[in-house]
Amino acid sequence: MIANTFSRSSADADEVILGVDTHRDTHVAAVISVTGETLSIQSFSATAIGYRQLVQWAIELGVVRRAGVEGSGNYGAALSRYLLTQGIDVIEAPGPGRSARRRRGKSDQGDAQAAARAVLSGRACSRVKAGNGPVEVARMYNVARASAVKACTQAAIQLKAVLVTAELALREELAGLSRRALIHACVKLGDDAAGGDPVLRATRFILRSLAERIEQLTVQARELERRLAELMERHHPELLAMAGVGPHSAAVLLITMGDNADRLRGEASFAALCGASPVEYSSGSRCHRRLNRGGDRQANAALYRIVLTRLRWDPRTQAYYERRVTEGKTRREVIRCLKRYVAREIFRLVVRPVPARPQV
Repeated sequence: MIANTFSRSSADADEVILGVDTHRDTHVAAVISVTGETLSIQSFSATAIGYRQLVQWAIELGVVRRAGVEGSGNYGAALSRYLLTQGIDVIEAPGPGRSARRRRGKSDQGDAQAAARAVLSGRACSRVKAGNGPVEVARMYNVARASAVKACTQAAIQLKAVLVTAELALREELAGLSRRALIHACVKLGDDAAGGDPVLRATRFILRSLAERIEQLTVQARELERRLAELMERHHPELLAMAGVGPHSAAVLLITMGDNADRLRGEASFAALCGASPVEYSSGSRCHRRLNRGGDRQANAALYRIVLTRLRWDPRTQAYYERRVTEGKTRREVIRCLKRYVAREIFRLVVRPVPARPQV
């Protein structure tokens, strides 16, 4: 009778956990039983054929319901998407950690087993992003836009640095111009006015090249911003209708959630991902919470921009700010509270979107 009470079902007994250590060209996979025993370890190519072989090999060893993938956001992204299509719950598996690496060393086989054991023990519990919808498109647009803006800023800094050491007559010709006028003037620079001076000819060429680069990158950044705004308007107009939320801020927060926002346990999990939730820091009779320095800092910055916009234009937020300041809160503390409220509002709107109004 006692043995029957504690016995597992046949399905549970046959369940195995898959762990994968991902690399650019190959993935090392390990399968362990629910008791932690390593059943098999094998390497597969990071190709469509390799993914099929990996899944077939794993299901021959048992019932695969959960898989821990290390690096699901880069080398393991394609594998994670494929495993999700096969009905396997994919979980982001953290690395063993520095202390474990110091004690046991480092190997691909060990990392694959550690990924599986992290899922089995519950240490890894964050489901990976699906990466198969509009949020993934927004992420790619945002990455390309950010790199274009960064490269444009670097080119502008280089242009001004070259201009500082340029020949005196050229500096005086371009002095006092606004940024836009300076770029247009540099685009029109030619080599013929340099005469026989090779340094001046090279300087005019470099200034023209940098100005052309800035114009090209500016056009690219604007096109990406336009596409991002259209994407947000088409798929998440309810976010853009919120006070203080623009296309870029909405995209950044959605990227933090992922296409499968249901992978988050609740709005508190989303706030923690954004670094907008306090962290317990108590000991003994001392109960204290400290500022959360973790999470996605880009999402945290997006919440900050939304709060600042609301403090300037939203009467409801202004009334809340005045009330909390009267209670003794500082401006920083009130902004932290407001970021938490905005995170809650956005999560509830995305997970339970407002139904569309019937057309009259």
